[in-house]
Amino acid sequence: MQSSSALPVRQGVFYTAIAATAWGTGGAVAAELYDVGGSSPISVSFWRFLTGLGLLLTAHLVRRIRRPETALSLRATYAAHPRRALVTGLGLAVYQTAYFASVQQAGLTVATMVTLGSGPVLVAVGARLTLSERTGGAGAAAVVSGVIGLVLLMCGAHGNTGPAPLLGIGYALLSAAGYAGVTLLGRFSGRKNAGGAFEATVTGFAVGTVCLLPMALLEGVLPDMEHAARTLILILYLGAVPTALAYTLFFVGLGAVRATTASVVALVEPLTAAVIGILVFDERLNATILTGTALLLFSVLFLAADEGGGRAATGRTPDPSADHDRNTSYLARQAND
Repeated sequence: MQSSSALPVRQGVFYTAIAATAWGTGGAVAAELYDVGGSSPISVSFWRFLTGLGLLLTAHLVRRIRRPETALSLRATYAAHPRRALVTGLGLAVYQTAYFASVQQAGLTVATMVTLGSGPVLVAVGARLTLSERTGGAGAAAVVSGVIGLVLLMCGAHGNTGPAPLLGIGYALLSAAGYAGVTLLGRFSGRKNAGGAFEATVTGFAVGTVCLLPMALLEGVLPDMEHAARTLILILYLGAVPTALAYTLFFVGLGAVRATTASVVALVEPLTAAVIGILVFDERLNATILTGTALLLFSVLFLAADEGGGRAATGRTPDPSADHDRNTSYLARQAND
């Protein structure tokens, strides 16, 4: 099915890859906040959402001032699709908080690999059941390749096991379920052209911030300010790069690429986490990690090429039913005029 988005497919894949790269730094920053600020996963998620929301609102105001004719109203966006904003906000809150809890209990590498390894499977199944997206044999093989690569990376990693690995894996699976729900909803909205992707991101984070506030207050929302400057820098980075920037690019990209493709391209995130582990935490590369990395890159590049090829074929083969729908819509508009 052809997307209604005007964004080119390859640009959508590029946006998704940039978002995933930014996400790959989030777990490491959260781990630092645990040590420096003594924060809990819920507190870290709340400050991430609040900071990201502030930056998104600032960007929205700038857009409204510079381009008032094209920038959509947040109130109108929410009123037009309240269920989308509520589900997106709740899904983002569950996804991020569960992921940070997994990092705390199972370590950065295990949390990232399990979350992103199970994510494409859940998205592929959900896309088939809810969006009627067919991955085909090649797409399924690419997903399997990506998951195997993640398993190899997890098996080849050393020194990242946390205090409660099984609990951490449970949190990671919960995080993957939240991620899959947000991805599928974003793809559905992108296909239906249901409002601006940027405005939907802002309203989603507003809902997520409200959802996290009561729990953050119960656990203690303020971090330890013994190292105030470092803590504030980490929070600002967490809200700016892997939140405000990354999710805006991700939701825009979902308007141009299939949900399953986006989820596999997002496997760039664990690759980023692995690089951070090597450079920052002195983790060692071995044959297993290299093989897993190669399989991940293969799945990302293969699906990206397959996505572009599928769209090209769709463009060359007109769909009579699509022409009928377009003609019907045109006649209806003429009658209304």
